[in-house]
Amino acid sequence: MKILLIGAGGVGIGLAASVASQGAEVSIFARGETAIAIRENGIKRCGLFTHYEIKDIPVYEKYSEIPKDTFDYIFIATKTTANSEIAKNLNNHKEILKDTTKIIIFQNGFGNDEAYLEYFTKDKVFSARVITGFQRHERHISEVTVYTEPILLGSLQHENPKPLKEIADMITASGINCNITNEIDRYLWAKMIYNCALNPLGTILNVNYGKLTENEYSIEIMDRIIDEIFEVIKVSGYSTLWNSSKEYKDIFYSKLVPDTYEHFSSTHQDIQRKIKTEIDSLNGKVIELGEKNNVDVSAKYEQW
Repeated sequence: MKILLIGAGGVGIGLAASVASQGAEVSIFARGETAIAIRENGIKRCGLFTHYEIKDIPVYEKYSEIPKDTFDYIFIATKTTANSEIAKNLNNHKEILKDTTKIIIFQNGFGNDEAYLEYFTKDKVFSARVITGFQRHERHISEVTVYTEPILLGSLQHENPKPLKEIADMITASGINCNITNEIDRYLWAKMIYNCALNPLGTILNVNYGKLTENEYSIEIMDRIIDEIFEVIKVSGYSTLWNSSKEYKDIFYSKLVPDTYEHFSSTHQDIQRKIKTEIDSLNGKVIELGEKNNVDVSAKYEQW
């Protein structure tokens, strides 16, 4: 099996090392210092679970350098802000894909498949729910820092996820549980509720997740956000793992936030690094669907 990874951050390096450890031939699209580090050192996965070090990883800095008719899977693990550009580049270089190549999107947010569906058919584009924590302290090393539930692979377009089982089995064999599902939308919305309530507010206030639950004003804002998202989910024809916002808030405050009390969001980290955030794929997506379906999403605008 041959896999091309686009997006050599913590998630990307961690996933690449996972499947490479199980025999997949992994190539990486990367540029600059990251490309140099991977060429010189290979890639490593450390932290929780088994540690792996994979040498001699092919690295490409231009799409024109990537071999033709080669890859069975393409993993997209970049920031969501790069999706339009990546989808366009893949379309302009379709020769690197086989007729059977599957694209799997390992990103935050919801609806990230839309950029790829402009060029590729529904049976080629899949999404992943990743709530495992990966951190890249060095450009070629990914540390698994948090694990709560399995990585899930599926289709937002209701395509059969069975072709992805070989990928799920490889990731599981590497030590990180991974499954396929016919309900990826429900799980992605579950993550969306969590991220949309916590990420922007924690970023604006410059605090970790836990601190947000210790102030009545931040709790009030998060409650309004959660209520809005449940209404958007309902009127947009989606569903998630809880029947009501009240049911969700019970577990949100009693378990989900306490389990990640010290965590600073990826949005916060992006702001600290002075790079563009993925907020358009998080709260922005809720606003988009809310406006489309005449739902009051004013709490989102107050954070925007």
